[in-house]
Amino acid sequence: MFNLGFETIANATLVAHDKVPVLVTDPWVRGSAYFGSWTLSHEVPAPQMEAILKAKYVWFSHGHPDHLNGESLDLFRNHTVLLPDHVGSRILNDLTAQGFKTQVLKDNVWVSLSERIRVLCIADYNQDAILLVEIGKKHLVVNLNDAYDRGWADPVRKMIKNYPKSFMLALSGFGDAYMMNYFDEKGGRILPPAAKKAAVGEQIARATQSFGVTHFVPFSSMHKYQRTDSAWANEYTTSLDDYGVGFESSTSELLPAYVRYDCEADSYERIQPPEAPSTLLKPEDFGDNWGDALEQEDFKKVAQYFRSIEHLDTFLDHVNFRVGGKDNVIEFKRRGFNRGVTFEAPRGSLMTAVGYEVFDDLLICNFVKATLHGKWPQTRL
Repeated sequence: MFNLGFETIANATLVAHDKVPVLVTDPWVRGSAYFGSWTLSHEVPAPQMEAILKAKYVWFSHGHPDHLNGESLDLFRNHTVLLPDHVGSRILNDLTAQGFKTQVLKDNVWVSLSERIRVLCIADYNQDAILLVEIGKKHLVVNLNDAYDRGWADPVRKMIKNYPKSFMLALSGFGDAYMMNYFDEKGGRILPPAAKKAAVGEQIARATQSFGVTHFVPFSSMHKYQRTDSAWANEYTTSLDDYGVGFESSTSELLPAYVRYDCEADSYERIQPPEAPSTLLKPEDFGDNWGDALEQEDFKKVAQYFRSIEHLDTFLDHVNFRVGGKDNVIEFKRRGFNRGVTFEAPRGSLMTAVGYEVFDDLLICNFVKATLHGKWPQTRL
C-alpha cells in the first residue's frame, strides 16, 4: 500500500489509494470475456488483487464483459457499486436485483469518496461513460476507457487545465477490440484496419495533445484470444512494446501500461505482471458446437430481436444467420435485395446474445464470420 496515488492493472482497472484502497474501476480480474474468446494478456499480481478487493467503491463504465465481467462480479458484493446515469438504467436495475449495493453518479457532479479523492462521471448516449478522478487536488486521472467524444470532450479539456498533472487512460492499439472477421462474397478475408499496424505511439501523442494531458497510460486493450476459432485474431493484438512506437511529445509523457504512481512524490514504478498462459480452448468448452442448427423457436427469437431494431431496414435489405451450416434469412425488404450480411455463428453463443440483447458482444468475440453481400445470395430459405 502507499499513501496517495493510483495503480493500473488487468485490462481497464484503475485502483485509487488514499492511505487505503478507495476505488477500483472495471475490474475484469479473472475468467474470460466475450463467450470465452478473450482472456487477460497478463495476470493480476497478489498486491494489486489485494488492493482491488479491499477498495470500498467499484465503478463500472459500461456493460461490455471486459469491463463489467460476469466471472469477476461476485468478488465485489461487499463494495459500493458506482454507476453512470445511463438512460434505461439496465445495469443499475440488474445489479440491484442481484443484491448489490448500488449508487448512481449524476452527470458532471463531483462526489467525494475519501478525504483526498473525489470523482466526476459523465455518461453518454452510447451507454458508455468516462470518470474523472481527482487525487489530492493536484492530480487528475481521466479514465476514458472505451468511450469516444459524444459532447463531453471540450468541458473535460477545460477541467484538465486546472491540474498540474493529468493522466489519460484510454483504449489504444491496432484496433482489434472490434469485429474484424469480415469476408467478401467469394470467401476472401477483408483485412481489418488493425492489419496496417499503424504506429500506436503516434495516435497516443495526438490524443495527449488534443486533451492537454501531461501523461498517458495505455489502457482498456490488454487481452488476447484463447478460443481455437478466434485465435487467428492474436496476429492483430497490441503488445506492451507496441505502445511506444512512434510516440514523440514535448508536452506529455507515456507511462507503462501497468504502473504505480505516487502522487505525493510525483514518481512512478512499473508493475511487471507475468504474462497469462497462452492456452487454446475449444468452442465446446463454452457451450458452442458449430454443428448445431437453429430450432424453429430459436429463429423466431432471432428474427423478433432484429426486426425490433428500427433503423436496420434503412441500410440493410436482409440479414442471414448461417448456423450449423443452414441459412436463416430475416427479410427487411421484399424487393431489391441489394445489400445484406450473413453471420456465421454457433447456436449457443448466438442464442445467449439474443436472449440478453447483447449482439455486439458476439461480434467483438471475432469467431463469428460476417460475409458482406452486394446482392442476395443464391441460397434462400
